[in-house]
Amino acid sequence: MPAERTLRSCLDVRWGLTGALVAPHHGGMNSGTWFVEHAGVRRVAKTVSPRAGGSFAAGLAVAELLERTGVAAGAPVPTVDGQLTAEVEGRPLALLAWVPGVPLTGTDQAEQRLIGRMLARVHDALRSASVPAADRFHWLEPAADHLGVRNWVRPAVIAAVRAYEALKPERLSWGLLHSDPAPEAFRLDRSTGRCGVIDWSVALVGPLLYDVASAVMYVGGPDRARALVEAYLAGGLLGRAELDHGLATMLRLRWAIQADYFARRLVEDDRTGVAGPVDNERGLEDARRALLALR
Repeated sequence: MPAERTLRSCLDVRWGLTGALVAPHHGGMNSGTWFVEHAGVRRVAKTVSPRAGGSFAAGLAVAELLERTGVAAGAPVPTVDGQLTAEVEGRPLALLAWVPGVPLTGTDQAEQRLIGRMLARVHDALRSASVPAADRFHWLEPAADHLGVRNWVRPAVIAAVRAYEALKPERLSWGLLHSDPAPEAFRLDRSTGRCGVIDWSVALVGPLLYDVASAVMYVGGPDRARALVEAYLAGGLLGRAELDHGLATMLRLRWAIQADYFARRLVEDDRTGVAGPVDNERGLEDARRALLALR
């Protein structure tokens, strides 16, 4: 990650924020983040790995589109020459609008209903939008070397992909996705009642049900996510028949993607956002248990 001195210099030159105050945050698994204060305005600086630069820029474009619809999304602040990112020590850097509020936890029904409503609102707002550089779901490669990290990973991923393909995904409802709608991506400003949705790191077109399954996964599974699911369905983006038909299979695929993610991190010894390899091992083990239960 770039040193704060280097970061301040980049903010000065590329964004014109001379004398900005910078404080580390680093709350994510895949990025470095800093709080930036300048002229009484708070923003967030965010950088990702060089190989993620293209996806990152596309995700920023989605946040920009969403912000125009009235949803606070942490949209990028353009550089002085109108770019969404700058380069610092070989990494893409973005300066994002601060979204006020506190992150949700998804631990009670009121929060779950808010997550479900906001996810439906996001999908609706982005339904007719397009981003030229958007990726298309999904990215799992069953032959990838890193899936050999444990004997069970590759067979589990292959089985989940086959189950997904049997759904005939082309018949599902598709659109631009958040791709990782964890509760903490939803920020509630209790003083205004407004809820923002942050962490737009990619532009991904895929089944809306994938985002729903991801949200369900994060709050503990279908039995604990009924309030979230009902609130989402009330938005009218998906019918109950489509959800009942595909949720379990999409949840299985979501856990397979989780297994793929932590398998890669273990092979590459990627410790971004964690204390050490034991946290990546824990993430992989959580995926194993979940996939075992969903077979």
